[in-house]
Amino acid sequence: MKNQKSTAYRVISLIIVIVLAILFTFPLYWIITGSFKTGKEINSTTPVWWPSEWTMKNYQKLMSKFKAPLFEITVPFSQYFTSDGTPSVAVAGPTVPAAVRWMVNTVWMAVAAMLLTCLTASLAGYALAKKRFVGRTLIFTLIVCAMALPKQVILIPLIREMSALKLYNTMSAVIYPIVGWPFGVFLMKQFAEGIPGEILESARIDGASEIKTFTTIVYPMIKPGVGALAIFTFISSWNDYFMQLIMLSSNKNLTISLGIANMQAENQTDFGLIMAGAAFAAVPIIIVFIIFQKYFTKGITMGAVKG
Repeated sequence: MKNQKSTAYRVISLIIVIVLAILFTFPLYWIITGSFKTGKEINSTTPVWWPSEWTMKNYQKLMSKFKAPLFEITVPFSQYFTSDGTPSVAVAGPTVPAAVRWMVNTVWMAVAAMLLTCLTASLAGYALAKKRFVGRTLIFTLIVCAMALPKQVILIPLIREMSALKLYNTMSAVIYPIVGWPFGVFLMKQFAEGIPGEILESARIDGASEIKTFTTIVYPMIKPGVGALAIFTFISSWNDYFMQLIMLSSNKNLTISLGIANMQAENQTDFGLIMAGAAFAAVPIIIVFIIFQKYFTKGITMGAVKG
């Protein structure tokens, strides 16, 4: 009787998991298949579940509207010496479809924000968890309070700050505000709390410097948390449409989501183009999740146990 109940429980659990997996993956399936549909099938009142005629016109339209350099290397601080406040370009890459340049901008923005956030948050979290200094509790309290503060509240001071630093309409204007993410510091502090103090004390007795202690002892122990934070940061910066919309204006500096939105303004409502752009933009997110999924799962599990 007990075995029968256990088998029935497994079957029901498997069915529920399969149904949820289908529900969660269906939007991605709809976007990918929709990007290969004709306009007639996309706008059909009766849903077309599978394209009867596969077409590449949506991707051709995505890649043919505008052109831009693949990348540009600017002269550091040159914006302070130009008449219009734009940095001088030292090296420019080959001309490519603007959608490719937008994708490069978005990947660069998300990767840079991810790396800088993981670095600063892990260092700050370790210091708040294992170091004793004046104002430690106050600093952590302010960080926790900042987690409840929406970006819209600090938007105007942030714009003025970026303008004063001559960073407005550059990728730095959307990267730097993400680096000081309060949630990242909070998350890494929780992981660093689990590091035994005896291990750190042994490292100090052996003469290890703070940098060596962090890189050889602390970082390997909080690595699952760093992996989880990497995914959170990458997705958060990738999807931060509001901040990108406010901080970026020139066509060559746009992200993929802003670029698709600008193309829509000219093409009215082209759902095929939207789905092609969404499918194109989903590729890096899927790749990052596949790379970090082990750390992500382990990080979430450890967080659940600690809670």
